[in-house]
Amino acid sequence: MFKTRFLDLFNNNVKRQGATELLEWLEKTDFFTAPASTKYHCACENGLVMHSLSVFDVMMEKHFEEDVDSLESFTICALLHDLCKASFYKVSTRNVKNEETGKWEKVPYYAIEDTFPYGHGEKSVYLVERFMRLKPAEAMAIRWHMGSFDDSTGFSVSAAYEKYPLAVKLHLADLESTYLREKNTSAVRNK
Repeated sequence: MFKTRFLDLFNNNVKRQGATELLEWLEKTDFFTAPASTKYHCACENGLVMHSLSVFDVMMEKHFEEDVDSLESFTICALLHDLCKASFYKVSTRNVKNEETGKWEKVPYYAIEDTFPYGHGEKSVYLVERFMRLKPAEAMAIRWHMGSFDDSTGFSVSAAYEKYPLAVKLHLADLESTYLREKNTSAVRNK
């Protein structure tokens, strides 16, 4: 269901050279089954694609201006902003004491296994651009979608937001999706 909607949106709205190759690569990763986080939001199977669709919905509902914004750019930014999380998590187990029985049990949780530690937003930009060119506003939006949660911001994030309204819109949609809409979507949690 989530994968089908993602692919429909992407195929209908993105007509850029390299888009097909990007989707072919995406199919070879765990993007459509991976969580969006280890414990914060959408920490469940399919969480990453769920989060990407939620960000798209918020961007379209709250920030899309027909005469100003590009549907293709909104689709690319929303659906691919967390591409860096493809092949990033692994399911592991740990021992947790069962409060009812007093016995230790192995429980699953998501752990991070970052084989290409290039940063968050910049890694997503890099991965997209291996297949498809981004417009400057799209690259800035994806790079800075974490806002001040990125630990290397300095004044660059402010300059990017000043110059590229798309970056602000993606950041706001990502925040709303993560902290307001996706609160109860975690099945496997890191406790």
